[in-house]
Amino acid sequence: MFGNKRVDMALNRDIERLIKTGKDGVLPIVEAGEPVLREQCVQYDGQLSKHTLHKLIEAMRKTMLAAPGVGLAGPQIGINLAIAVVEDHDDGDDDPREFAEFPFHAIINPVYEPIGTETRSFYEGCLSVEGYQAVRRRWLDIKAAWHDEEGKRHEEHLHGWPARIFQHETDHLSGELYIDQAEIRSLTTVENLEDFWCEDPTPTEAAQMLGFNLG
Repeated sequence: MFGNKRVDMALNRDIERLIKTGKDGVLPIVEAGEPVLREQCVQYDGQLSKHTLHKLIEAMRKTMLAAPGVGLAGPQIGINLAIAVVEDHDDGDDDPREFAEFPFHAIINPVYEPIGTETRSFYEGCLSVEGYQAVRRRWLDIKAAWHDEEGKRHEEHLHGWPARIFQHETDHLSGELYIDQAEIRSLTTVENLEDFWCEDPTPTEAAQMLGFNLG
């Protein structure tokens, strides 16, 4: 359960106003360069009323799906609270990225730690760095922990692409963008990714041609 029983009325009003600015419930996404994306988020501890929190999570989900994306963190809509949403229904049989069903979660105050030492490097993108992707190495398996909107704590072993999504969104909440630790020579427009590198999900050829190390 969340410890703080006092709603921050000023913050609650600000969030309600933000939600109302959405067109058909979809909020504007903050782009790289705005300071909120580089701030350490405040842990959520009951600062919002339950009603406002549920409305915020629904607006975040609508915004994520409309983008379209598989995750969205609070800072990406200008909110400095440790709240994110994730969802992916891609079925990637025999795909080296190991896609898997990842039902909708609101992840509040999420944290993770690696399980084992295996990593994987794949192209990755971000709704706040629109139009580009780059290769990012991430843990293959993690122990993920978070609270849901009712304050219940969850812990789960995540593997493959769901683990990557969770890491990406959790990193947002500490002011990190995926490009901070990406192989910068791999940076490509989405159009060039589709033209040159999408046939082989494992970016071996891209590493050879563009001159970066897959590790």
